[in-house]
Amino acid sequence: MIDLPKTPSFSLEGKKVLVAGASSGIGLACATALAEVGGDVVLAARRKDKLAEAVEAFTAKGWTASALQLDVGDVDQVLENVERHGPFDVLVNSAGLGRHSPATETTPEDFDAVMNVNLRGAYFLTSCVAKGLLKAGKPGSLINMSSQMAHVGGTDRAVYCASKFAVEGFTKAMAIEFGPAGIRINTICPTFIRTALTEKTFENPELVEWVEGKIKLGRTGIVEDIMGAALYLASDASSLVTGTSILVDGGWTAD
Repeated sequence: MIDLPKTPSFSLEGKKVLVAGASSGIGLACATALAEVGGDVVLAARRKDKLAEAVEAFTAKGWTASALQLDVGDVDQVLENVERHGPFDVLVNSAGLGRHSPATETTPEDFDAVMNVNLRGAYFLTSCVAKGLLKAGKPGSLINMSSQMAHVGGTDRAVYCASKFAVEGFTKAMAIEFGPAGIRINTICPTFIRTALTEKTFENPELVEWVEGKIKLGRTGIVEDIMGAALYLASDASSLVTGTSILVDGGWTAD
């Protein structure tokens, strides 16, 4: 009889998961996906009230979840909390910031604010979680929420693009560095996703027309579009995947 291969498990039973930016939007969606398959999920964000609501909803489903008030832009706070509550088998860093303007109108304050969260915060959160895994002698999967704008340019998005291109760079470098220890590091690169925080973007009809014209599937994204990619990268189903990006962009970057 033929010996059939065994489908890799998507279960996260016994895994401790940290999701940053988990109080709403893509972060909350990713936390939901990973809790649903058995992960012990720590939801981290700045908004304590929203975290409490999310944890209550998770526990009502019978999932394991707890809240951690955390500002990814505060590196000292990140280092302290990751060391205290880790090691984490899985990281999803969905904390991010966008301040869009023509490049000639970018202020140093906006530049620094975006870079502090999107690059500096992401870098030290990723490296700190990796450090905890190395110390514990454990493998792991670390996921940074990047953007399709890490692969293309966009009008009024020079600073944002710069921050996300940089995330792709350190992801590849860390994947090489930590790969021998079984620690995988990847990014997810969404297109424009409708969330409560991005709805203002979609109030501009000219922008919506431009966006929908670039997305080959003809629609903008919803948070559910990202959940499968997060689950895949977090689980053993992606055990040979590291140092790369999953583009969830409806074909934006295909041409």
